[in-house]
Amino acid sequence: MQPVTQYAKSGDIHIAYQAFGEGPINVVMVPGFVSNLENYWDEPDFARFLTHLASYARVAIFDKRGTGMSDRATELPGLDQRMDDLRAVMDAAGMENAALLGISEGAPLSVMFAATYPERCRALVLYGSFSRFSYWFPTEEALEAFFSYVSQAWGTGSSLQKFAPSRANDAAFRNWWARTERLGASPAAVVALMRMNSQIEISGILPAVRVPTLVIHRTGDKVVNVEGGREVAARIPGARFVEIPGEDHFFYVGENAGQISSAIEEFLTGSQAPVAIDRVLATVLFTDIVGSTEKAAEIGDQRWRDLLDKHHATVRRNLARFRGHEVKTTGDGFLATFDGPARAVRCAHALTEEMKPLGIEIRAGLHTGECEMIGDDVGGIAVHIGARVAALADSSEVLVSTTVKDLVAGSGLRFSDRGVKSLKGVPGEWRIFKAEP
Repeated sequence: MQPVTQYAKSGDIHIAYQAFGEGPINVVMVPGFVSNLENYWDEPDFARFLTHLASYARVAIFDKRGTGMSDRATELPGLDQRMDDLRAVMDAAGMENAALLGISEGAPLSVMFAATYPERCRALVLYGSFSRFSYWFPTEEALEAFFSYVSQAWGTGSSLQKFAPSRANDAAFRNWWARTERLGASPAAVVALMRMNSQIEISGILPAVRVPTLVIHRTGDKVVNVEGGREVAARIPGARFVEIPGEDHFFYVGENAGQISSAIEEFLTGSQAPVAIDRVLATVLFTDIVGSTEKAAEIGDQRWRDLLDKHHATVRRNLARFRGHEVKTTGDGFLATFDGPARAVRCAHALTEEMKPLGIEIRAGLHTGECEMIGDDVGGIAVHIGARVAALADSSEVLVSTTVKDLVAGSGLRFSDRGVKSLKGVPGEWRIFKAEP
C-alpha cells in the first residue's frame, strides 16, 4: 500500500510529498522535470525501487511546484524557489539532514542545494545528470521537435522510444507512462517548464560541492548524453562515477536496474566521513554610496551621520525582507550574503530604489561562488569577485557576474550584457551583466 500524500507549505505554495520507510538514514528523491508521486506506485518496477530504498532509509518523495499534485504557480520557479520547496519538504518530513537523490533535471537543483546547504545534505547521488541544457537538447531543432511532440502527442506515452526504449513495446508500461505525462503537467505547462529548463547552467558551481557524491549514468542514455554525467563527476571534488551499459533514461527499468539500485545502496549505507562546514555556496552582495565624500562635505558631519543611519536602516530592513545575512558594514557600504541569487538581485534593486528618496544613490555588485566561513566573516575568491563587480557599477546600477545570471534562470529577471572585463587581482576575464529593473 502506498504512503499517504501530504502537503508541505513553501511560502504560499503547497508541495505534495510522501514520507515512508524506517531506515537509519534520510533520503530525499528530487524528481525529473515532470512527476506524479502517487502514480509512481502503479508501476511495479518503480514501486520495487522505492520499497527497496525504504528498506534501509527513511524516504521523502515530492512533486516540484507546477507539476504533479503540487500547486501551480503564477510565475515559473527559479532555483531559489525550488530550493525553498525542497527545504520545506525536508522540514515537513522532520529531516534536518538527508542524502539527496537527484534524477535527471532534478540533479541541478540537488547540486545547488548541496553546495548552498552542506549542513543539511549528508550525501549526493545524481542519476542521468547534467550541468548544461545542451546535454539534454543539443540543438534548438531538437528542442522544437520535443515541443512538436508535446503539442501533438503529449499524454500518449510515445516518448518511451527515447526515455525507456527497452520498454517501448510493453503496452502496460506505455499506458502507465502516458498517464504519467497527463498527470505530471499539461502540455502548456510542459512547454513553459522546458523553456525555463533550457536556461540551466550550473557548471560553474560544481567545484563548490563538498559532500560525498555518486554520479551514475548509462552509456547510451538517449535523453541525456553520458558526457553530461561525466562532466558533473569530473568537476565535483572527489565524486565517484559509475557508468552502466544501456540506453534507458529511466533508472528503474532495464536489465541492469538492480545494479543501479545496489550502487545507490552501497554508497549511502557505507561509511562516510562527516562534512566539514567551512565553505558554502553563497551569493555575495556589495553596495556602497556613490559620491559619499562629496555628499558628506556638502551637508556636514551631523546630517551625514543621520543620513548614514537611515541608509543602514534601509539596507537592514531589505536584508530581512529578502533573507540576506549582513556580514559587515564597510563605512558607507555593506557586504551581505544570500542563499539564493535571485533574492539577492531583487534586494539590490529594492535598495537602489529606496535610497533615492533619501537623496543618495548606491551601486551594487553580485557574484555567486564558494565562500570560506571565517567566524562571522566570509572570505575567498568569490568575495573578491563580488567587490570588483560592484566597483564597475555606475549610480543606481546593479551588476552581476555570469554565474549569477546563469543561476537565476526562470526567475523572470532580465539582464543586458556589459561586456568582458578584467577584474583587479582576479585571474582571467569575466563577462559582466547589468540587472535590469
